[in-house]
Amino acid sequence: MRVLVNDQPLILAAPVTVSALLTQLARHQPGTALAVNQHIVPRDRWPTQLLQEGDELVIFQAIAGG
Repeated sequence: MRVLVNDQPLILAAPVTVSALLTQLARHQPGTALAVNQHIVPRDRWPTQLLQEGDELVIFQAIAGG
């Protein structure tokens, strides 16, 4: 299964949840947010939100500052 993560192609062996992918990418940490196909996915849905062929993810990290 092919998805795009921050405009980079990624091949996954099988459908995975958002949470599992973030763990695999070492990006499952406080301050992380993401959108799938330009829709923000709330953190409480990450464990159940399955990714599909062709999904486009944008993962970003909130940074404190001012």
